[in-house]
Amino acid sequence: MARVSLANRGRLSWLALRRGLDHAVARVLTFSLLQRPGWLRKADRLVIAPQDLRTADPTRAAEIYGGRFAFAGKVVVCDGRSAFEMVPPSDEWADTLLSFGWLRHLRAAESAITRANARALVDEWITLQGAWDPVAWRPETLARRVIAWLTQATLILDDADVRFYRRFLRNLARQVRYLRLMARDTRDGVPRLQARIALAYASLTMSSQVGHLRQATRKLASELERQILPDGGHISRNPNALIEILLDLLPLSQAFTARNVPPPPSLTHAVDRMMPMLRFFRHGDGTFALFNGMGPTLPELLATILAYDDARGEPVANAQHSGYQRVQAGSTVLLMDTGPPPPIEVSSDAHAGCLSFELSTKHQRIVVNCGLPMAGKESWRQVARATAAHSTVTFNDSSSCLFVESGAFRRLFGTPIGAGPTDVPVARETRPDGTIMLRTSHDGYVDRFGIVHHRIVQIAPDGEQIDGEDLFIPPDERMLPHNAQDEFALRFHLHPGVKATRLTDGHGAMLVLPNKDVWNFNAHEDQLDLEESVYLGGQDGPRRTVQIVITGQARKVGRVHWTLSRAPLQITGPRRNGRAEEPQLPL
Repeated sequence: MARVSLANRGRLSWLALRRGLDHAVARVLTFSLLQRPGWLRKADRLVIAPQDLRTADPTRAAEIYGGRFAFAGKVVVCDGRSAFEMVPPSDEWADTLLSFGWLRHLRAAESAITRANARALVDEWITLQGAWDPVAWRPETLARRVIAWLTQATLILDDADVRFYRRFLRNLARQVRYLRLMARDTRDGVPRLQARIALAYASLTMSSQVGHLRQATRKLASELERQILPDGGHISRNPNALIEILLDLLPLSQAFTARNVPPPPSLTHAVDRMMPMLRFFRHGDGTFALFNGMGPTLPELLATILAYDDARGEPVANAQHSGYQRVQAGSTVLLMDTGPPPPIEVSSDAHAGCLSFELSTKHQRIVVNCGLPMAGKESWRQVARATAAHSTVTFNDSSSCLFVESGAFRRLFGTPIGAGPTDVPVARETRPDGTIMLRTSHDGYVDRFGIVHHRIVQIAPDGEQIDGEDLFIPPDERMLPHNAQDEFALRFHLHPGVKATRLTDGHGAMLVLPNKDVWNFNAHEDQLDLEESVYLGGQDGPRRTVQIVITGQARKVGRVHWTLSRAPLQITGPRRNGRAEEPQLPL
């Protein structure tokens, strides 16, 4: 596992080759001269316009009308030129522009000017890139554009003349044909599922596409069954994937009903499984835990989705298929990543955060992972994905996963995980007194450093004390080799709302929460330091914060015991030499 396996590289190479071949065929079959024969029917009208559940901001409409396009943390001022002729400041900005999701802001303004502006911008795109553009016609971007055009059809087509109406539908039909040929080669995970959703939308809303409805429904059902796990998680292990998918699936279900077509059972079952998982990842303040690509939680989006949840099913505690554990004791919530990285095809956003955890109490976050920002993701992505950006252990300043950073694959697959933990056993036990214990480990460092990281966490029934133990053990339980690198760093990233003060003995820290509750962190036999960190999971952008760090050498310190407890600390064990004796957590 020290190197990316040849099998994984071979899989990526095959996927890239297949996508290239399919792309060549799709371009030929959708070329404008081949649209004229009668066997390629033109779309003559839209039957319905699905609902768009994503949040819209009408103030953004004035900016767009003025030629100011602010996307992904970058701003482009067009100065009378078309936005589609501008040099994009980043790939993320270009993708946002060409996906047309920003049309919802124009619709929210509800004026004749914004409707005319929307038509003009769509018409500009058709003129400049509607025939072909290597970025705009990427299947991932195209799928989101089809969804945006269909959900915002009333904005685009109200007051439109017949010429524009036909021009719009012809180009939309061409995009749908191309997407139908390229859907299987769309980047795996959420983008491929969105491609299948876009084709189902088109089959339900465009009169010329209704003949494709059965096939579109069948392929959507197959993709849902593959991507949505039995516990409701997504195969990418990214909590944000659930939000993105549900924002498209819920209106799609309504579109089936509007056309008097029963939605496929797989769609209904997938929604029913995903809804409780939304609650699984939520802390007491309503925000999501920052695992595997999750960024800031938008409360209004989450509230919109949860309004559709009639069953309000309780989240599972042991999401073994998704690779997560949730412990709720009193007002305390602990969430832990206890799974290996996802398959390489869907790992471009996955993080090397195995065995990391987050902790909150009431409406206060305490221990967090760094997360990923809402804007400017590219500049932070690889830093945020490293193990050091998570509340877990790093060895020798290395991540527990290895990333495929080959330029040949980056454009198609991003930076997937080529190697990482493969064996992540989990044991969960609830004792008669209500204490919950998690025992887990991962082998992500075995091949490089000969160490298995074990983590044991014990949560008191009232949630007011968490005892943890991190152990560094060779897989064969022998001593580490004399010349092996064995430096470890045990990190606890704190939410920026927490004020941390290191105690004078160097073994503890006092944590004051925004609500003035005080928690104590005790490293017992080990020294700790407070170091700078960054929190990327807030809506207001990156924020400075601190992290508790315990460092050492695994040969000398094979076990680190730590305790987080609400003040005042209740000492129940016997004293030894003037200090409380540490409880031993069994393996």
